[in-house]
Amino acid sequence: MRLLIDTHILLWAAVDDPKLRGSSRAAFLDPRHDLVVSAVTLWEIGIKYALGKLPLPVPPRDFFAREIADRGYAVLDLRREHAERAAELPYLDREHRDPFDRMLVAQALVEGLPLLSVDGKFNAYASLGLRLLR
Repeated sequence: MRLLIDTHILLWAAVDDPKLRGSSRAAFLDPRHDLVVSAVTLWEIGIKYALGKLPLPVPPRDFFAREIADRGYAVLDLRREHAERAAELPYLDREHRDPFDRMLVAQALVEGLPLLSVDGKFNAYASLGLRLLR
């Protein structure tokens, strides 16, 4: 099964963070799963790096390329259909306005991919058909 991974999953896996545990870790490590990372994740990492909120040993582009090469992630580029779906998403959780998360939701819905994330904010989108793995 193909799984779209949330940004924090990619970051935790990169440093073997103990926060990646339980069923999330099992899903991530399951060889039957093809892990997909969104180009939106590179954008999010780049912004956090530029703002000084995310220290990285190398620039974001190099970090992203290394993780893709080392872990064999498939990359999901941003397409018009994703942007259209994101624009149509209702604000089901008034507190949750993160554009990166909204785009991941849209990509998961358009591509029919489960989203691997421990972020509880995504629960609101299950009513729209978002499949979550934790």
